[in-house]
Amino acid sequence: MHIKNQQDFWAGIMFIVIGVGFALFSESYDMGTPARMGPGYFPFWLGVALALLGAIVFMTSLRGEPKEDTDIGHFDWDILFLIIGSISVFALMLDHLGLYISVPLLIIFSSLASHEFSIKIAIFNAIFLTLFTWLAFIKGLGLIFPLLPVPFGEWSLLAQIFVPLSLIIAVVTLARRLKGK
Repeated sequence: MHIKNQQDFWAGIMFIVIGVGFALFSESYDMGTPARMGPGYFPFWLGVALALLGAIVFMTSLRGEPKEDTDIGHFDWDILFLIIGSISVFALMLDHLGLYISVPLLIIFSSLASHEFSIKIAIFNAIFLTLFTWLAFIKGLGLIFPLLPVPFGEWSLLAQIFVPLSLIIAVVTLARRLKGK
């Protein structure tokens, strides 16, 4: 078989891998029944549906006439690391820096992954999404998150090392990105 559409081929592979991963991971939770769903029921069937969708996309990439603009160029690892790094650092910062600082940092530094990055738009999005997060999760759902920073002395050793280090890396990345504009 010959691949007719590389974009669909790799998208199908990605959907299959993520779907099977969700299905396998969710089996460690109680499945329950359709009438009384357990915590593993929805992620399992969502993973199965995603894997099936991936299989359909994968199969269609092998059929039909070759398309002209479906080649995959080089993979931009910087974007992947910016997004995953921003989310990971957010998870580490939330308990220590609070919601009012962690959410804007997440939005601004993950927006660096965009090819059309604009600091003004990133700051506007950070303000809007911080307000939305506060309204939806704190006021609306009544979830308990720290809103303001905790004193540095109360942080775990891991946080005392990685939060400042990641903030330095993020600021250097932001400065390089702004200088390149």
